[in-house]
Amino acid sequence: QVQLVESGGGLVQAGGSLRLSCAASGRTFSSYGMGWFRQAPGKEREFVAAISWSGGRTYYADSVKGRFTISRDNAKNTVYLQMNSLKPEDTAVYYCAASQFSTTGWRMGYEYDYWGQGTQVTVSS
Repeated sequence: QVQLVESGGGLVQAGGSLRLSCAASGRTFSSYGMGWFRQAPGKEREFVAAISWSGGRTYYADSVKGRFTISRDNAKNTVYLQMNSLKPEDTAVYYCAASQFSTTGWRMGYEYDYWGQGTQVTVSS
């Protein structure tokens, strides 16, 4: 069982930055691929970024590539999402998730076993 708790969301102006954190419980954090997804009001949940077990591979949605960076610290059981050059269209609830196995580069929500409760990110224009 893995419990995930996100933090770091908030209100920021367009062009600003935020760093989201996701703290995981359990001793097997390093055996999970980790991902960030987001869901805006009235829209479906979408993939944002993912990172492999060791952190050696990262994957990004085209909409955030070059602006967001995913990283992890296995010693701290934490995954991060650094978000720069934020845009109003980045406004959403952001969720972190853990996956033991993926064949899609951790891009698909159905491959994830555990989810956090989400943190709100609001970008004002």
